Amino acid sequence: MSTAVERAESDAASRTLHVIAMGVSGSGKSTVGALLAEELGGEFVDGDDLHPAANVAKMAAGTPLDDDDRAPWLREIGARMAAATGTMVIGCSALKRSYRDLIRSAAPDTVFVHMRGSRELLAERMAARPEHFMPLSLLDSQLGTLEELEPDEHGVAFDVAEPPAQIVREAAEWLRA
Repeated sequence: MSTAVERAESDAASRTLHVIAMGVSGSGKSTVGALLAEELGGEFVDGDDLHPAANVAKMAAGTPLDDDDRAPWLREIGARMAAATGTMVIGCSALKRSYRDLIRSAAPDTVFVHMRGSRELLAERMAARPEHFMPLSLLDSQLGTLEELEPDEHGVAFDVAEPPAQIVREAAEWLRA
């Protein structure tokens, strides 16, 4: 016979979660997001793969995206999240509150796991992946645009100086609580 506590823990562990692994370029959204999706038994989608070709070209040329560039991309992320029938984790910068609100307008139960780190660490990580379309020159623009999660937003932040496995373990515990 199971106890009420065991049933509650089972319900929390098996519920469908909609999670955005957020942060600036180089913060580990893809790495942590994929590992977190695996830990939660869900699907991972890299938001970079959902950018329109024009956005990728603009960033590759060293030009920051503006709100108008990001809007269709954010709507697509929200639509994917809303259509998910199981747990889904999407890696998405979600830099501003208004961007997160746009995602939440389609999928209100979305939770944000923010990976944040020092400029130096982020730059080091970006420099180590020269094949990525996002140039190091846009890091300062992203950091300038970033708005931290506000107290009324459902989310949690982690220091990316910690190992990805530790972030995933702590994020999964927080999400299941």
